Amino acid sequence: MPKNDYQALQNGQFVDDGGEVHDLIPSTVIASVPAAKDAAERYGREVRFDFLDDRAVLHMLYRRSEDTGKAGVLGCLFVLPLFVFGAGAWPFWDLVASQKPRPFQIGFIVAEAVIVGGLLLALFLLRRRSLLDKTNRNTRCRARLYRKIVVIARNGGADIPLLYPYYGMYATSRKFYPEAPEHPVPSLPEGNNSK
Repeated sequence: MPKNDYQALQNGQFVDDGGEVHDLIPSTVIASVPAAKDAAERYGREVRFDFLDDRAVLHMLYRRSEDTGKAGVLGCLFVLPLFVFGAGAWPFWDLVASQKPRPFQIGFIVAEAVIVGGLLLALFLLRRRSLLDKTNRNTRCRARLYRKIVVIARNGGADIPLLYPYYGMYATSRKFYPEAPEHPVPSLPEGNNSK
């Protein structure tokens, strides 16, 4: 089984948000449902993307996974201190601060607000560049539309697993930016096409 996104891409597979490797559902399966084929063509015109091209979809899923992975690392780095200072404040207040004089309690509340606010601000500022990157936002927009197309195909009777394409929705994926540059296509050795 492939160990990373690029190895999965070489084998015509992609990695989901949980790190599991999945086979790409061929576009012929999606196109077998007329409503899904129409949606793929309509959405494709809107976002300048061929949703019925397996290789293009595979590259889009590869970029989506890379983007999500970067966000996941930041999230992991910030969740522990945020949990300690956010959720840990309640027992500290209950066991210690509530027994202290009023100036200590006020100082504790202010310090807690500054620490939690600072952590949230730092996370936002570190992730902001990626969230505002129009090329990444276009990838998220295409991934969102691909998910819609897959749901239409599944509802139309196509044999597609229930959770496919194994990722959630994006908060920053509503608008497509036609002026944004495209991500470079990862180079693959000849003969390694999607299954």
